[in-house]
Amino acid sequence: MTEERVARNKAVYVTYSIVDQSGSVFEQSDVPVGYVHGGNSPLFDKIEKALDGHKVGDRIEVTLNPAEGFGPHDPNLAFTDDIENVPPEFRRIGAEVEMQNEQGESMTFRVSRIADGKLTVDANHALAGQTVTFVVNVVNIRDANMDEIVNGLPIDQSH
Repeated sequence: MTEERVARNKAVYVTYSIVDQSGSVFEQSDVPVGYVHGGNSPLFDKIEKALDGHKVGDRIEVTLNPAEGFGPHDPNLAFTDDIENVPPEFRRIGAEVEMQNEQGESMTFRVSRIADGKLTVDANHALAGQTVTFVVNVVNIRDANMDEIVNGLPIDQSH
């Protein structure tokens, strides 16, 4: 029996961690998550290309600069105000608030800084503007069915 390899139209299951540019683990998944290789997957292109041809048990590390990953930090998406103008339930780092503009478009802002009586909310991804490293472990590979290929995701997300 030949060993399954990561290839187009294969359902691939991985565990991963994301390390930010300070070296801290930003996110980690020890529960396998799946995607369909070469399809409509939510993976960053550079990671998907790096996984091509790998087999179960392989581990790769891929570094993404802001353009390859979470994008640049847009200062127009950050706002600072006096903390007294902010409801008490949002006066903590990491608190999230959804705001709408005049056109009715909504965006989620996260409290990113509190200092000197001022509070800053930011709608940028927490890793925007950072070079990050993904550490990815291949845990399972199988043929994807037609629905999975079209959607880019396996029906059974974790395996």
